[in-house]
Order: sequence, then structure tokens, then C-alpha cells
Amino acid sequence: MQQKLSGIAASAGVAIAKAFVHEEPDFNIELRNVENADQEIQLFLDALATSQEELRVIRDKAETELGADKAEIFSAHLLVLNDPELIDAVKEKINQDKQNAEYALNEVATMFISMFENMDNEYMKERAADIRDVTKRVLGHLLGIKAQSLATISEETIVIAEDLTPSDTAQLNPVFIKGFATDIGGRTSHSAIMSRSLEIPAVVGTKEVTKQVETGTLMIVDGLDGDVIIDPSAEQLAHYQTKKEKFERQKEEWAKLVNEPTTTKDGKHVELAANIGTPKDVDGVLNNGAEGVGLYRTEFLYMGRDRLPSEEEQFEAYKEVVERMDGKPVVIRTLDIGGDKELPYLDLPKELNPFLGFRAVRLCLEEQTIFRTQLRALLRASAYGNLKIMFPMIATLEELRQAKALLQEEKAQLQKEGTKVSDSMEVGIMVEIPSTAIAADLFAKEVDFFSIGTNDLIQYTMAADRMNERVSYLYQPYHPAILRLVKMVIDAAHKHGKWAGMCGEMAGDEIAIPLLLGLGLDEFSMSATSILPSRSQIHNLSKEELSSFALEMLQLSTADEVEQKVREHFLNG
Repeated sequence: MQQKLSGIAASAGVAIAKAFVHEEPDFNIELRNVENADQEIQLFLDALATSQEELRVIRDKAETELGADKAEIFSAHLLVLNDPELIDAVKEKINQDKQNAEYALNEVATMFISMFENMDNEYMKERAADIRDVTKRVLGHLLGIKAQSLATISEETIVIAEDLTPSDTAQLNPVFIKGFATDIGGRTSHSAIMSRSLEIPAVVGTKEVTKQVETGTLMIVDGLDGDVIIDPSAEQLAHYQTKKEKFERQKEEWAKLVNEPTTTKDGKHVELAANIGTPKDVDGVLNNGAEGVGLYRTEFLYMGRDRLPSEEEQFEAYKEVVERMDGKPVVIRTLDIGGDKELPYLDLPKELNPFLGFRAVRLCLEEQTIFRTQLRALLRASAYGNLKIMFPMIATLEELRQAKALLQEEKAQLQKEGTKVSDSMEVGIMVEIPSTAIAADLFAKEVDFFSIGTNDLIQYTMAADRMNERVSYLYQPYHPAILRLVKMVIDAAHKHGKWAGMCGEMAGDEIAIPLLLGLGLDEFSMSATSILPSRSQIHNLSKEELSSFALEMLQLSTADEVEQKVREHFLNG
């Protein structure tokens, strides 16, 4: 029956194909009393070992095909399967309560999942999804149930599922999987991020696509506008085929801009840079013609493992990126752990509000051994290219001065040891706290650049957790209050002869780009796949015309009014 569902556009493009409904296996778990507890424990340990081996294979495949940061999730899954708290709790249930392995595992996993899901912390909620994913894998081995594999699909298909786990998404072959749609999920879910890496059109959060579609039904996934069309009419097929071809042609046009500078219609140059998580992401940066790396998130080096990375490991990772960028700027952010990112091996105390707590530079200034190791690695790598250091979450000048003092101490020590370091390395800060934006004129005297981290700046300014669905309406990048803070930062930088960039999601947003250009932003840093569409858009804008337009936008009352004006003037309504 013909039907249209709306969801969240997670990955751009249009897919037209028959549906494949990916169903979870039915784990019928019944309690049995076991007489030989040791034998039952061995069955459990064997299933764990088989699952671990499978995950290592999936991780290696994901690293090769998707990049190291996308493969980190499987390292996290391996840590779950090695977690003594989980393993010992299952063993205890088998030993003391004489429960069968699958029942004991399900009981323990359900307890952990419930605990994590009830935490007010997005990272912890994702941990619940990780535990659910790996538990299903182990249960499958214990019950002799083979999970439905997406890797064996050999015809053009659109995958339909309640949600796709990281394990599922890693199996997707873009040759045959033309798109997917899910009941749940958002733009930042694992499946959405991986779909963008694979360039598979995706719509998530439709709420009911699995109830409305059967395997074999012809359907359309519109990852541009977030629509799913089930059993389309001939007219709809023709319309979406045209839309698909238009998007493909658009991509071909964008591809021609790979080696072009980013200049406005009136000849003004701005820099388009890319955000990365690991050295493997540099391929995407170069393939999409970025003019630099505007944000290298170093925390991926620390995550998905059971110990801190050594100075040498870090040095090699930073050196590889700056060398491959061949003189183009590489802004490397020092460790930003805390908030939604935790390191289990640091054993930090749980906090009621981790986003406002002991994180980023606050943690580094207290845990100086960790910080100094990273600073040494960065300084050593600075001799191999155009490396710039950026401190995150700076709230006060005292923090900035302390971080710079530690950097200078490590630089002097390295030079004393005869190690070459750059003499012209720029040092800047992320502006993501409203107080720092308001006092930007004071900070501008003591930094070489600013990079505005809008993801946090918006949620702190609006006092709204961007991961909380009930207040997500307050996550408003175009709100006049946000635009005024951005203007303060850019004006302060320029007044002191410094440059200002932006590395939040807003930098690659087609509504925000005209506003940011008009406010005088010098550098836009975004996901690599946004570079070419953004360059194309900037080529058609006049910076001079936008300057007065942006100032007018600051006087409007609401984010909706701002968005409407930008659409009317620059996006054909």
C-alpha cells in the first residue's frame, strides 16, 4: 500500500530499490537448572571467545574500509566482552544459582543495559547499545542461532530495520545496499555516521518503517529531505528518479572543485578545512580538496583501548597527518575527554553533570603527566609540517596561561635534549563557553587564533543538552544570541590581527554559511564530505553584500526568522 513516512535525513542521496527487512533473531531464553556449573561456564567462555574473534575480524574490515575512528566502536565492543564485571557476574549466577549460561548472561546484560540507559549521559546511553549488540552475538552462539547477515546480500536492496547496530552497518556493501531506513536513531547515531562514510542514503527515526514494509516491497529512501516512500506510484518513481539523477550530477559538478581555492563571487578567499579523528581520515580530507585540517580530535587515540597511548604512538599519529597534509595547516586539539567521552582505564569519579564538569583542559591541567606526554608528542611532530595546537574548553585566562606555560616548559626541555621543534607554531583555543566568547577581546591578546566550537557553545548558551530530545528544539544555531557571540569572537580576533575559525557542525551548514561569511569568519572546518558542497555555495556568494545582511540578522528576534530570511535570499526559498 502506497505510503509516505518522515524521519531524519541521516545521509544524503536518493535510493530506489526493493526492501529487505532485517529482523532480529528470536532468542527464546528459558531458565534451566544446570548440574555441572564448570561445564556451563566453559560453554559461556567458548561463546565469548568465538564472539571476540568475530569482532576482531569485523574491526579490521571496518578499519580498512571505513577508517580507524569508525572501527573504534568494535574495539569498545571487545572491551565489553573482556569486562570482568560482566564476566564475573555471569559466572557467579551459573555457579551459585545453577543458572544456564544464556539465562545468566541475559539477566546480567539486561541489568547493565537498564543502568546505562537511565543515565543522563549520551556516552553512557551508547554503552547500553554496545552491551545489547555484543550480548546478542554471544547469545547467538550459546543458542546455536545464526544471525541474519547483511554481508551476503547480492542484489540492489534498501535495508529496513528497527535500528542497525555497528556490527550490522560494518557489513553493508554499497555495491548492493543502496540505502537504509530505521525506526529509531538520529544524525549522530553509529549507523548514521557510518552511512555517511559509505555514502549510502539513509533516513533514520521514522518510528514505524518496519511495521509498514515487507521484504520485496519497492520503496524510495530520500536522504536529502528525510522521506521514505513505500510502494511508490509511477509519478513518484519518475519524480525521485529525476531527483536522484540531479543529485548525482550535482556531486559530479562538486567534484570539479577539488583543486579550486575557496573564493567568494567578489574574490574574497576563506579557508575550508576538515574535521578528522585519526590519520586514516586524511584520505577523505585530500580527496575532497580541503585546504587544511581545522580540527584533529586526538581523543580517538585514547579511546577503545585499555591503557594510555605512549608519547611515541602519539608522535607517529600526529607526524603522519602533518606530513600528509604537506604544509597545509593542521589544527590539533589537545585531549578532550569527559562530558560524553570517557576513558574506563582512568577511573574518574562519576559526575551528575559531566558536560559542565571535570573534562578537557580541566582534566589535563590536573593530570599533568598525561598532558605533558601529549604536548611533547605534538611539539616533536611540529617539526614535520604546519601544526597548530588548540586547547579545548578554556574558561579563564588563568587556564590558558597555565596550559601555555606547560607547553613552553616541554618545548624548552625538548630543545635541551636536542630535539627539533617548530619555532613558528601557532597556539589557539576553542571558544565553546559563553564567558570566553564574551571576553574574547581579552583572550585575543594571548592566542594566535580562535576556533569556535558551536556544538558546545550553543548548548551552553541555550542551557539545553543537545542530546536530550525533549529540549532539542532549543539547539538553535541561527539564534540571534548565538550569532552575536560568534560576531564578538570574530571581531575580537580581527581587532588584534588574529584569525577566527569554526569547527562545529554549524560551519558546514548551508543556512549558516552566508551568515558566517557575512560576519567575517576566516576558516570553516567541517566533515570532509561537506567541503565541496560548501565550496560550491561560497563561490556563488558575495562577502561584501553579506556583511550588511548578517548585521541585519543580528537584529531579528528568533532563529526561525533568521532561517527564513537566509532561505529567501540565498537558497531559493
